[in-house]
Amino acid sequence: MDDDSAILAFAALSQGTRLETFRLLVRHEPSGLPQGEIALQLGIPQNTMSTHLAILARAGLVMSQRQSRSVIYRADLAGLRTLLVYLLKDCCGRNADLCAPLIAELTCC
Repeated sequence: MDDDSAILAFAALSQGTRLETFRLLVRHEPSGLPQGEIALQLGIPQNTMSTHLAILARAGLVMSQRQSRSVIYRADLAGLRTLLVYLLKDCCGRNADLCAPLIAELTCC
């Protein structure tokens, strides 16, 4: 991942509805949710939700798949992993011992 891609991902997540959408989709892995259900659960108009999902998709954080007449959205966990690795790659000056508490906290998830 390069700086521009990371900035795009952070910009996508820096808006409240998009962050909430991403977290909702992570909770519904691996099955995902239809766009209408996401909008309903978050109380967001369908056309507004479509815009938010498009921004998250461009940032590499969500993916979609057509199933019959519905479009199912899922969190792109590979994209999330890439973003997290980008953040932690040079963690604490490459001193793994300093990052151990963070890694331990993530491991329990």
